[in-house]
Amino acid sequence: MRDPYSVLGVAKSASEGDIKKAFRKLAKKYHPDQNKNDPEAQQRFAEVNQAYEIVGDKEKRAKFDRGEIDAEGKQKFHSQGFEGFSGYEDFGSAGNTRGFKSSTRGAGGFDDILNDIFGGFGGGRGKSGAGARPGAGAAGAGARTQPPPKTKGKNAEIVARVTLEDIVNSGKAQVTLPNGKTVNATLPKGVVDGEKIRLKGQGHPGANGGPAGDAMVEVRIRPHKLFEVKGSDIVLDLPLTLYEAVLGAKIKTPTLTGAVNLTIPANASSGKVMRLKGKGLPTKSGGHGDLLVKLQIVLPSHADGELETLMKAWKEVTPYKARGPEFD
Repeated sequence: MRDPYSVLGVAKSASEGDIKKAFRKLAKKYHPDQNKNDPEAQQRFAEVNQAYEIVGDKEKRAKFDRGEIDAEGKQKFHSQGFEGFSGYEDFGSAGNTRGFKSSTRGAGGFDDILNDIFGGFGGGRGKSGAGARPGAGAAGAGARTQPPPKTKGKNAEIVARVTLEDIVNSGKAQVTLPNGKTVNATLPKGVVDGEKIRLKGQGHPGANGGPAGDAMVEVRIRPHKLFEVKGSDIVLDLPLTLYEAVLGAKIKTPTLTGAVNLTIPANASSGKVMRLKGKGLPTKSGGHGDLLVKLQIVLPSHADGELETLMKAWKEVTPYKARGPEFD
């Protein structure tokens, strides 16, 4: 571990405010969230944290400046006169103090020797035991493991396919979330094809206890076998026989909320549009669009001699124009 002042880029005489300012700047620069694929930056972040652990704490900073602890917050031990101490190997073994005592006979009591070597951290046989090693009780005292940062989970991109009946009747879309759970998402008023709905916290789980991402649900409207969507209106082609168009009729006509009887006026032309108000899709303002019924006259699929004879006579007796002058 380098000198904490050097790590933070401040002088030893720097004020508490300058130290805190330098730490914040470096922590922001090397934070793992900003450097997810840079192990060197993450290591630098840990080094900055450790440095601030020492000089950012008034008491530890004073101890470090006095040389009582090292850059990792570990206690320093002074061993003046330790060289040539023949009993050290026995002292460091698993509780074997016999050689230690014989080599220090006349040099004072056991606790006094420990105090001379370790600066009072031995505490005697009953406290640390004869087999205690220098610094064993203080190792890592100032170190603190930084927990990994909490990271929000990724958003889940989901496609929900809905029918026109779903939009009008239930107003819900069935959605399967990343965890396998199925929920009914509320469709917004006036929803259109391709619109997205955000389900907060329903996406992929976060890392290290971080919040889950969101589920982004894209609404896709399924094609309908009868209706075509035109904004909030829907269009229906309604086939008619020739005699229904000429004489008029009541025709059972499907809608998204059930069939209705539609009155076709006599002499109705093919292509005529009839409007059923409020039978379309919901609008963003809270109302509904309309159902536009386009009449389509359908002739018999097989030849009919009587119809041909009637049409020839009709052409002679009552001719009329179907096209305007723009077609001339």
